[in-house]
Amino acid sequence: MLPLLLAGFGTGLSLIVAIGSQNAFLLQQGLRGGAVAPLVVICAVSDLVLIGLGVSGVGAVLARWPTAIGVVAVGGGLFLLGYGVLAARRALKPSVMTVGEDRTPLRKAVLACVAFTWLNPHVYLDTVLLLGSVAVAHGDGRWLFGLGAGVASAVWFSALGFGARRLAGVFAKPVAWRVLDVVIAVTMTGLGISLLLSV
Repeated sequence: MLPLLLAGFGTGLSLIVAIGSQNAFLLQQGLRGGAVAPLVVICAVSDLVLIGLGVSGVGAVLARWPTAIGVVAVGGGLFLLGYGVLAARRALKPSVMTVGEDRTPLRKAVLACVAFTWLNPHVYLDTVLLLGSVAVAHGDGRWLFGLGAGVASAVWFSALGFGARRLAGVFAKPVAWRVLDVVIAVTMTGLGISLLLSV
């Protein structure tokens, strides 16, 4: 039982600990001092749902329907490009926010978080297809493996969202915000272009 949970935990962690659109957005919101708890819940629960779909075998069905992934890729690519442009504009602005300022309204933050999660084809590839395939290989133990991956997701998003405030000292300097926005702009734009080119 424990080896399967740990295997799922390790595999899940290795897939989500990366500079991606969802992680960058959650880090940014945590630094702004907004309501992080709902965003952490959205990210973790969404991952649990997607992992569950993969473990149940839905990944095998999606693999035979590439058109669906293509549609999501176009929508997600355009969304990421737009967000990348906004981040680039923030980086170029002479007035830079400090920690706790310029908080995103909760409704807007929730909608953006949902978009970063569900309009990103990489999420489906990582959780539904890849994790699902690895989990199914464990036979009857696949649900324990999936549970371990789900726990990894919850731990990571909680640490990222709630731990961001510990970086407040670093982000008290305007240059740190500019660097973060440049990294976000490059990440979002790069991912957006790669998604559009993959169609």
